[in-house]
Amino acid sequence: MDNSAFEIHEDGAQNTRSVGKISTISRMEKKKPWSLMKIFLMCLLACFITTAIGVLIVSLVYVNSQPRLNVQLQPAWSTRTTAVLNVQKAVDPKFQFLNHLPKSKVFEFPGGAIQWARYRNNIKDYVSDEEEAFGTSLNSQRSQMTLGTLRIKSKGLRAPHWHFNANEHGYLVQGTAWIGVVDDGGEVATTYNVTAGQVIFFPKNTLHWVKNVGNEDCFFLLFFSTHDELQTLDVDDVFFSTPEDIASRSLKPEGGVNFIRKFHKQTEDQGINLPHNLAELVMNASYVQSPDNLVWRYFFDLKGSKEYRFPGGVIQMAHYLKNGNELSNNEKIFSEFLNEHENALSLSTLRIYNNGLRQPHFHFNANEMGYVLSGCGKVGIISTQGTVEFNIHIGDVIFFPIGTQHYIKSTCDEDLLFILAFSTRDKLQTLDMDDYIQATADHILAQLFLRKQSEFKKIPKFKEDQAINLP
Repeated sequence: MDNSAFEIHEDGAQNTRSVGKISTISRMEKKKPWSLMKIFLMCLLACFITTAIGVLIVSLVYVNSQPRLNVQLQPAWSTRTTAVLNVQKAVDPKFQFLNHLPKSKVFEFPGGAIQWARYRNNIKDYVSDEEEAFGTSLNSQRSQMTLGTLRIKSKGLRAPHWHFNANEHGYLVQGTAWIGVVDDGGEVATTYNVTAGQVIFFPKNTLHWVKNVGNEDCFFLLFFSTHDELQTLDVDDVFFSTPEDIASRSLKPEGGVNFIRKFHKQTEDQGINLPHNLAELVMNASYVQSPDNLVWRYFFDLKGSKEYRFPGGVIQMAHYLKNGNELSNNEKIFSEFLNEHENALSLSTLRIYNNGLRQPHFHFNANEMGYVLSGCGKVGIISTQGTVEFNIHIGDVIFFPIGTQHYIKSTCDEDLLFILAFSTRDKLQTLDMDDYIQATADHILAQLFLRKQSEFKKIPKFKEDQAINLP
């Protein structure tokens, strides 16, 4: 290198390292036997430690790489418990056909209350396993039926609303109400008054309201032509969901958008509305009645209609009749309007005298749903699995799928009274047990029951219809 000073220093260092190296070698040579033993022992210890660590690492990697088998590794009692939890509770088969509506959840509003016998999309919305069984039955049978009770306090209002997926048929059990229906385009608002025993009808997607104009509560039974979750929209909900500028441009009120901003959505659902300061808000309300040709499309006087009498009871019907000779001119308006709407229902009242029997029968073209208005009784469902029998009382709801043979017996001192709905807009087609036995040839019955043909002559044929009979 050019720097001689550096070269001198490097040589000195090399000389020093050489001396040190010789000195170290000399010391190692003197202690060589002991150093080899230590080295051997240290290597042996290192090998042992390394092997132990290696085994531990391999074990950890192996365990972590295996699939999780928690279910198989659980003790037997744990597996059995899990299996039990996954099995649904056993429910009495009668609840496919029976709903104890008074035990269901009450939906409270400022002006009244609603209860439901219906299908729910979310099973958590059912109050009980029995209620779930009934709702599931309605849906699985594609019943086109839902039932609700509507109670409106005096001066209360069922807010203007419409249903997306169902026609609505109502029967007023108690009270006096003023009804409003807004026709296509809003050009005509049909209004009319109803009293107990009368029927109202609202086609799907028709805006309507119900106002209690009496001093007592109004109590309605409402049937809807859907087996799915009922979809309803109230006018106030629409209003508050609409942007302010859109509502202002649509309604064009005095004051424009500032007028719209004066409205505030209430914390409590106003589905059935009754403000505490109603007297300050409303002055000289008018409850006018529209002309008959408009009213009778949405209204039917069931209590004033023809009575079909039997030995054991009475039936009255609000339904479509192809041959309307039995109907008044106003009833024909209802009948024809009903038949224009797909999935409309037919309503009727069924009164069974004490100890009377609505004999075994079935319907060709409709599911049936009923509500017990008064009395008590026994119901029987006859199917390929046998007969299911159960008792019924006021407020109970029953359901009979299409083609299901069933019977109803009155077991109280008072009459058993139903309001019934059928999932057809056409004439109801029904076959009673005595009718199909009488219509079957004697020799066919003899062969079937292994009895002499002459024995079937003992079954009388009555001049009077025995659909509801007495012993």
